[in-house]
Amino acid sequence: MIPLNAQTVHTALCVLFLFLTPITNSWGKDLEAFPNLNFSDLASVKEAARVLEEELKLAARPQTYVLIDLAEKTIHIKGRGVKLHHMPIGQWTVKSRETLTGVHRLVARPSVVRRKIEPGKSAEQDPISLADMPADYDLSFASGLTIVVASSAGKDSLVQGIAFMGKAWWRQVKNWASAIGRDSSIPPAHLELTVSVDHAQSLAWSLVDGMAIIIRRPADSDAF
Repeated sequence: MIPLNAQTVHTALCVLFLFLTPITNSWGKDLEAFPNLNFSDLASVKEAARVLEEELKLAARPQTYVLIDLAEKTIHIKGRGVKLHHMPIGQWTVKSRETLTGVHRLVARPSVVRRKIEPGKSAEQDPISLADMPADYDLSFASGLTIVVASSAGKDSLVQGIAFMGKAWWRQVKNWASAIGRDSSIPPAHLELTVSVDHAQSLAWSLVDGMAIIIRRPADSDAF
């Protein structure tokens, strides 16, 4: 008989949890397990089980939430476990990936970029539309996490590239300033996502203050 240690038991429970999740889900559609999950990879299985456990808590309530799947390079807008919208991630980078666990609550949604009123026209503005949403912005969370959303178009031209690097430099200065007096053994959680302009604006449009976000981290071999 093979002796069972804590690691073996935990692995077995993770696998069982992933297989049973669609069966035990009582909502209109299944809370899908990750279709490309490699069950022979212990780290990937444990991470998927952690994310699904967090998502089950969110899906039990009538709310929308965001799943950022770094392993699949996809952002999902979901409600009750059902995928409402998804958008691909072009590239991503992360600092202190161990702090990405848990549920992160958005402090405030991105500010709307209102179009200027042309001289001679009525001062009444049109309703806010997707085109009014920013394509490059920072998201701050109550947990201390910062997510930088950068549009791929913002890096294309020389001028836009310089502006992008300037924003990144200023962000580093602010991070350095905020680190003064903080425990240096706990680096701030920082995630940068590069998406298309349309997807950056669509994500900004979908976010609301206090919205929950969970992040699935990839196995080390799949990073970047």
